Amino acid sequence: MIGLANAGGDTINAIKQAAEFGLTKSGQKLSPLLAFVTDIDSVGLETAQGLLLAEAFYWDLNDDSRAFTKRFMERTKRVPTSAQAGVYSSVTHYLKAVKAAGTTDPAAVMKVMKETPINDMFTKNGKIREDGRMVHDMYLFEVKKPSESKGRWDDYKLVATVPGDQAFQPLSESRCPLVKK
Repeated sequence: MIGLANAGGDTINAIKQAAEFGLTKSGQKLSPLLAFVTDIDSVGLETAQGLLLAEAFYWDLNDDSRAFTKRFMERTKRVPTSAQAGVYSSVTHYLKAVKAAGTTDPAAVMKVMKETPINDMFTKNGKIREDGRMVHDMYLFEVKKPSESKGRWDDYKLVATVPGDQAFQPLSESRCPLVKK
């Protein structure tokens, strides 16, 4: 396994170069530490097939993610990345907390945010811990072969789901000053 500890254009170039030099055809696996579905789209399935990557969101994961993606695509003509979906989820959670708290006072809003499970197109049963970490499931995906894809943006197959309590550092190990020990 080769972990690609870069991002953006550097990741795209590394994936292309690995394919060009025959690394992936020889059975070597690549795993970018930060890559989005839009990066995979720009590289193409022929070049990116077999990559393993961790994501918090994939547009085709469930009915909620597909419905969100349909609305997103009407405006942008492309699928959302996990970062875009995560920002939408977090802002929506914040705005609902402001409404429920009846104020924009940060302490009151944060209290509601931490008490309210997050169930939306981004995550199911997500929660914000006392250290501010939002804990949610993470997913391991493999990039499909071109023959497995039904069309543009149909790039990933789910390999494993990692429960949030295993995907993130335990609260007991946190050094955050917000955590009372």
